[in-house]
Amino acid sequence: QVQLVESGGGLVQPGGSLRLSCVASGITFSRYHMYWIRQPPGQPREWVATISSGTVTNYADSVRGRFTISRDNAKNTLYLQMNGLKPEDTAAYYCKAVLDLRTYWGQGTQVNVSS
Repeated sequence: QVQLVESGGGLVQPGGSLRLSCVASGITFSRYHMYWIRQPPGQPREWVATISSGTVTNYADSVRGRFTISRDNAKNTLYLQMNGLKPEDTAAYYCKAVLDLRTYWGQGTQVNVSS
């Protein structure tokens, strides 16, 4: 059974930092391209960042320079380091694993940026 379990969300003040984690099980993690996707309140899901199986990274313009995606294949874990958080970063954050036609989602972790 495939599971992606996110953690690390919470309430943080503007300008603060959080690190999200996504632990994968039931898949050969190192082979998968991994994504962070977020869904702000009342809005559709939006892509945040990608890290390929070969560790090539890419970011949405809205987070580039503030967020860093990384992976530890030995721990089957995906990370998202978020610095300089803004109120508009408030969202449910999901990790997604993709390989060929297989796609798996985590259950999400909530990030709230507010003073």
